[in-house]
Amino acid sequence: MMVFDIKFEIGQAVYLVTDKEQEARIVYGYEITQGSILYMLCVGVSTSKHFDFEISEVENIVLKTKV
Repeated sequence: MMVFDIKFEIGQAVYLVTDKEQEARIVYGYEITQGSILYMLCVGVSTSKHFDFEISEVENIVLKTKV
């Protein structure tokens, strides 16, 4: 049996590390496949799936204010 380390909880607000606007997204589910977890995120009516290394709990103010 495989055991996965869930880094972000359902309902938690997170940020994408590459999102220039640093919009807060909500974790609404997980997709577990053999050997990996995809976190299902939503912002407004948009949804997306991401690996944990693409997500941060902390907003990147520098990226947000960079021109």
